Amino acid sequence: MSGSSLTYAEALAAIETRGRYGIRLGLGRVRALLRELGDPQLEVRGALVAGTNGKGSVIALASAALRAAGYRVGETPKPHLVTYRERIVVDGRPIDPVVFAALVAEVLPFADRVARRLGPPTEFELLTAVMFLHFSRSRLDLALVEVGLGGRLDATNVWDGGVAALTNVGLDHMAQLGPTIAAIAREKVQIVKRGDLAVTGTDGEALAIMRRRCARLGVPLAVASPAPILGWTRDALRVELPGLGAVDVGLRGRHQAANVAVVDALLDTLRAAGLATVPADARRRGYADARWPGRLELVTVGGREVLLDGAHNEDGARALATALDDLAPHLAPGPLTLVWAAMADKDVAATVRAVVASPLLDGATVVCTAVDLPRAMAPDVLAAAWRDGAAAAGRAVRVLTAPSPTAAVDDALAGGTGPVVVAGSLYLVGEVRGRLVDDPLLRDPVPA
Repeated sequence: MSGSSLTYAEALAAIETRGRYGIRLGLGRVRALLRELGDPQLEVRGALVAGTNGKGSVIALASAALRAAGYRVGETPKPHLVTYRERIVVDGRPIDPVVFAALVAEVLPFADRVARRLGPPTEFELLTAVMFLHFSRSRLDLALVEVGLGGRLDATNVWDGGVAALTNVGLDHMAQLGPTIAAIAREKVQIVKRGDLAVTGTDGEALAIMRRRCARLGVPLAVASPAPILGWTRDALRVELPGLGAVDVGLRGRHQAANVAVVDALLDTLRAAGLATVPADARRRGYADARWPGRLELVTVGGREVLLDGAHNEDGARALATALDDLAPHLAPGPLTLVWAAMADKDVAATVRAVVASPLLDGATVVCTAVDLPRAMAPDVLAAAWRDGAAAAGRAVRVLTAPSPTAAVDDALAGGTGPVVVAGSLYLVGEVRGRLVDDPLLRDPVPA
């Protein structure tokens, strides 16, 4: 579907249709598409952010600090939770539906032209083109662009904003990136380009690979170690940062100590690159005010506390387990109820193993469900993995199944007083959050 104008519903259908092309890594199609559009990415400066976990948190924290300093910032958080418009954000607001539809209508004819030579651009490639076109026309001061998958062949890697950031490297997307930390790191460090400045929070083997990449290209590299943790409350983590002292971070979880250290180094690097200067007071305000929906996000529904968190891989699940232990004194009493879904291509056994390490899982109930996607793991298969993991850890966990996320959440909220945790897949979190949280900025137009 293409043409001179589209309704929002038509634009959405055109984007979703391209989802059938799946993941096809490579830069040829998106590079050709952007060239057809006049290379709008060349008008945008900023940071390209890669990593297994923490990319979204780093962008949320950095953007909040930059906006507190008065900068106009573009962001590309992904995947979206409720609406595609979440993936293209300027000054903290998702792209307007009318603007989104107009840009999709503008890009589609060029995508069709590229398709005749190189095959059809994927959903992500089309969104990447729409994003750069919007950013180039939005009079941004700078952009923070999140890599979709890996680095070397991800569509965002056509862009060189001047700064490259790599949060960390863990085992995820191994079918596309390789079976080891080293193999995955070699893919991710390719976001660093000659002439850049770089920052990383990696360690061990991944850090060595990042150092070699930067040395080979003559790129200065800042290495950020996790900030010392001073304590936490229900709603904030307190850390110590060089030159700032004690700082509150408005994102939950100890793992944010590593992310905020990367952000602080990233802001220093943006200053060194001549792109932005963020003073201490703006950093403090930004870090405290930052929010990242669906990542250890605590909401109240009918008097019950509901914690929303993706936790879709082993490292994410480990961070969730630690956060549950830390938050326990600040949450309502009573056994946990978990609503869980997963994609079939994930290492679900490792994820479950990480979660059941928390003693709070003793006496918990897990409701296994599935989102409506071809990649989704069937609830009964997921339930078997949970039973095996709980038994191996010696945890007394009751495992149930539900045919849909709606049914699973209804079951979870129906009884008890303890917190409800929705996790295991950001697709699940997005579906549940869209139902439980009415965010006016995320309301899409209703088709006539």
